[in-house]
Amino acid sequence: MNKQIQHMIDWIEATLKNDFSLDELSNYMGYSPYYCSFKFHQATGITIRRYVLLRKLYLSTDDLKNNRRIIDVAVDYGYSSQEADSRAFKSVFGLNPREFPLNEMPVQSFIKLTLEKEGEWEMIISTKEVEKLKRQSSKLFDRDVLNVLNGQFMYEQFKENKLMGDSDYVPFNEAMCVNAATSQVFDEEFVKTRAQGHNDSVENYFKKVIEPLDNLFTKQYKCIVLWFGEDMFCQMNLLTMLTYLEQSNYKGEIFLYSFREDEFKVNVTELKLGTYSSIYKEVLVKHQRPTNDVFPVMYQAIEIYLDMLKEDNAVVKYIAKNKDVPTMELVNRLFTRFPTIGYGDTQYIELIHKNR
Repeated sequence: MNKQIQHMIDWIEATLKNDFSLDELSNYMGYSPYYCSFKFHQATGITIRRYVLLRKLYLSTDDLKNNRRIIDVAVDYGYSSQEADSRAFKSVFGLNPREFPLNEMPVQSFIKLTLEKEGEWEMIISTKEVEKLKRQSSKLFDRDVLNVLNGQFMYEQFKENKLMGDSDYVPFNEAMCVNAATSQVFDEEFVKTRAQGHNDSVENYFKKVIEPLDNLFTKQYKCIVLWFGEDMFCQMNLLTMLTYLEQSNYKGEIFLYSFREDEFKVNVTELKLGTYSSIYKEVLVKHQRPTNDVFPVMYQAIEIYLDMLKEDNAVVKYIAKNKDVPTMELVNRLFTRFPTIGYGDTQYIELIHKNR
């Protein structure tokens, strides 16, 4: 079935700048519109129309960054009016196209699905990309800089190879997108609650998560660089780290180095503290949409996070439709179908067992 769905995807990609027609797709495939819709959703976990919407809007961000007129971009991607394009854009990114070029913030990538290549992305850290970053801002390679890295793998790669020169490194070994959270980050109640959620002892949790962050707690830095991917998993970790910096009254500079794990191209953004603690409490503690504005990639991640809290979320529906698939094969499919979620095998295996 994957080959059939890949043919659908290839046809959609070739006609993205046209008005989408399910009838034309079904004629091309030789199946009924209902069959095409059902099989696409079953295989990918997303509807055809949602896939088309997300691909068009993601591709349009490059045009906007290059200062193309909004009306021209809207027409190129088959929208009947600039207003229709703006409504769709804001529903996905949390801001309208006119604000986007001025915002200069990263968005979550929505790349073409390739079903033949299944499995978790293996992150390859590009030393060339790091060298380019050094040429752009050498001050971030000094001793007074702390790099907070999302996970142990990144930490080991960066520290062992001194990728950021003489600066310090710490890993954030958490998965804040699952289990309960507390309002104050990294205090005693936080540690106890998170350990309980992970079915771990306080001692083990402290050793795994808190002790590796010691430099963050004990040293003063003029600048902190936050290395977090653009998927939901990483963005919820990023929100937690920004909240801690806000709660601890950090006064130095903060830079977000965001990236997509399968393509290590880094987007550099300077961040200002002020609202992250309230956003964190609304989203990760109360499970509500934030009342304050957030930058696009985090806005998208929050929408995914809140959707994943629902009993009938897209991943659960996909698992339900593929119950007969062996667990590890199903995990590999989930990595491919839902790259913007960012779950690891632990989270997916737990979901599979829960819903079988």
